[in-house]
Amino acid sequence: MGNMKKQENKHTFHIPVMGTGFTIDTPVKVAKYGISSVISIVDDILAENMREYYSKKLDIPFKAITNKIEDFRAKRFTEYLNLIDEIVKNKFEELKESYNKNVDEIHKYFDMLPDAAQLKEEFNKLVENNEYVKKVHAWLDEHLSVGSIDVNIMTKLDKENYRNNEKLPSEYNDAHAALRGFAQSNLESSLVLSAGLNPRLYSYLEKFDGFYPDENGKIKKKIVLKVSDYRSALIQGKFLAKKGIWVSEYRIESGLNCGGHAFASDGFLMGPILEEFKNHKDALINEIHQILVNALKKKNKPVPQHAMPLLITAQGGVGTNEEHEFLLDYYNLDSVGWATPFLLVPEAVNLDEPTLELLKNAEEKDLYLSGISPLGVPFSAVRGSTQEKVKLGLAEKGRPGSSCPKKFLVFNTEFTDKKICTASREYQYYKLKELEEKDLTFEQKKKEEEKIIAKECLCIGLANSTKDIHHIENNYNNDGTSVCPGPNLAYFSRVMTLKEMVDHIYGKINVITNKNRPNVFIKELNLYVDYLKTKIDDMGNDYSDKQIAYIKKFQNNLVDGIEYYKNLFEEVKHKFEDVREDALNELENVEKLLKDLIPSFELIGAK
Repeated sequence: MGNMKKQENKHTFHIPVMGTGFTIDTPVKVAKYGISSVISIVDDILAENMREYYSKKLDIPFKAITNKIEDFRAKRFTEYLNLIDEIVKNKFEELKESYNKNVDEIHKYFDMLPDAAQLKEEFNKLVENNEYVKKVHAWLDEHLSVGSIDVNIMTKLDKENYRNNEKLPSEYNDAHAALRGFAQSNLESSLVLSAGLNPRLYSYLEKFDGFYPDENGKIKKKIVLKVSDYRSALIQGKFLAKKGIWVSEYRIESGLNCGGHAFASDGFLMGPILEEFKNHKDALINEIHQILVNALKKKNKPVPQHAMPLLITAQGGVGTNEEHEFLLDYYNLDSVGWATPFLLVPEAVNLDEPTLELLKNAEEKDLYLSGISPLGVPFSAVRGSTQEKVKLGLAEKGRPGSSCPKKFLVFNTEFTDKKICTASREYQYYKLKELEEKDLTFEQKKKEEEKIIAKECLCIGLANSTKDIHHIENNYNNDGTSVCPGPNLAYFSRVMTLKEMVDHIYGKINVITNKNRPNVFIKELNLYVDYLKTKIDDMGNDYSDKQIAYIKKFQNNLVDGIEYYKNLFEEVKHKFEDVREDALNELENVEKLLKDLIPSFELIGAK
């Protein structure tokens, strides 16, 4: 009975990154219970604010890292991550120490695991038998594990930086500096890279020993790639393996059924993508391992004797225990990410009261794919956010746009030599002026104007909840919160404790009251069909050959996906019993809709 290993008891879910501030200190709240989560390392100003907050709270000496200090961005992240690491380790030790003072904390740890009955029984026997303190400690050390403090970098957010009007070398770019901040920290965890391949940034990983394996295959700082399909995983995995860097995990995210920035695929759906990973995982490991071995030999680095471990995980729109278990079992996944539902768990994330209330009451019609991100990538949003009110208020006063104090999303050079943000007052002034000079109808002009002023100051908006909750002072004169839940939020309608949310994931309770929640795969399919319809509408009546080819490819991928799901729902008859019939009917409806949609498109395109 005593040989149950702790890795067998780990959680089968993780909390992905949410915004810049919502999960910035989530590990402090959940890691002691063995739950892994992801911190965004984009906003070094917020990280510095939070380091000051926790230093004061815990009576730790604090010395500010000002922007006058060389390499301040990397140093801020290093110091913040070191502090979070220290706090988490202390909290975990306190939890283990608490068994003879406050057994509730230990039992909370056990109770939140998927199945800890045997573990709890063992522990209770030890305590009841008045075993020596040392023996109990040794048992706890063996059976309890702390959640991982992972970090996320969006590879596209790699702005060049200047000092005294001189451009700094590329290692001082935003993403490079954030990467260095993590690399130089004490964390032994994972760096999640999202938003696609950035060759220069990926090459920069080579400079840090922590990313390389030792001869036993142990890596201090692992790489996790967020990918949308198998081909992308193979390309990026090979690219890094040639540099001696192993990708320890491929994290597959739904293109549209997710929060934050939505990187839509060309109609490739979650089920078929997961199937491809399932069928080719061994080939992926073997092919990339061989490339890795050759690269490590050339670099005179230790070469692992065996193929390295590779995790496949997924996230995006999962909402029930049945879906959770199905993804784990059928596709052999190692973990499933649950993000959006955790926005209703104040114990785990930072969310101010008005935004929490907004999200709690949000329905399907309130959640939409917006054009508010200055990156020009569709962004999941909810109508009526406080940041939206701030933005529209400024436009009504004739002063649209943000003063742009943080400058993390500056990419545009339409009107200026130096890059500026499309949500900034400067850009919107020029853009609206340019619009005035165009020969457009009133309706056309109004539509274009709405697109311009739709851009939102996400740098401030995604950090404001954290600022409010921790009473952080700043002089930005903008208290609105931007929030980016996925469509899945519509089916969660109450504020939950951490234990309630975890119990829901593991099927111990059900917190969903909305009986009309569609299956995760069906929801994503419908989101893709809506996306396709919008694309066709936006093209107007004049299509190029390239656009026609794109629409056809998109349609074909959706049709293949529908066929796959028909077979899947027939094959797993014992699963999804309550939604199976509805799902099959919905697949028929969507197939018919697609057939009706495309001929009319081709007819117009042929004119």
